Amino acid sequence: MNNTPPSPRRPLTERRKAATRFEIARAAAELFTERGPDATSAEEIADRAGVALRTFYRYFRNKQDAVGPLLAVGAERWRVLLAAAVPGTPLPEALERTLTEALAVPEDGTAEGLRRTRALLRAAVRDPALRAVWYRVNQESEERLVPVLARLAGPDADPLELRLAAAVAVDALRIGLEVWAESNAPDGPPGAPGTGAGSPAGPVLRCLREVSSGLRPLAPAARAVR
Repeated sequence: MNNTPPSPRRPLTERRKAATRFEIARAAAELFTERGPDATSAEEIADRAGVALRTFYRYFRNKQDAVGPLLAVGAERWRVLLAAAVPGTPLPEALERTLTEALAVPEDGTAEGLRRTRALLRAAVRDPALRAVWYRVNQESEERLVPVLARLAGPDADPLELRLAAAVAVDALRIGLEVWAESNAPDGPPGAPGTGAGSPAGPVLRCLREVSSGLRPLAPAARAVR
């Protein structure tokens, strides 16, 4: 039985804003995949998304920034799954199980979404502004992961170890995805694009296992000596 309370439903205006942000992000990703960031303008992204240019700039600072929501989808899905894990679950076990589940579903559930993600990560190698967005997304993911791990570990967990565990987990995801993006592996079978030899799960889980082998159960915080 899942005793996790349901997330409060966001107001309609917030949901519409989130939907608009994601539509712009998807349009930017499609154009970057087709032409590359250099050959794509903010005006073209806005036109593809069906919004005015002023609407584009209301949500994003520049064209590279527009793909941020898309790059953050996987990490957000991972955090939701971790938040639903049973408190006290060994950290390496919880991280691997939820990450495997999160990676099984590409950005939009299709092989095309997987190809888009791979194209964005490859483009980030050559585009410093796009790379900065990717690093920012990972930094924000690390910060948001800390309270999720704190809930799993309990109130006595050491804050230093919590931050270290969050950094290790997010870096494993980032490096694994970058290695997968630069590889020549196929994008996986059409019926299950997030699984199989061509999915990002292989290199990401390998990274996670390598680094999490050094993660011990989160210890209680050191208490002041009276």
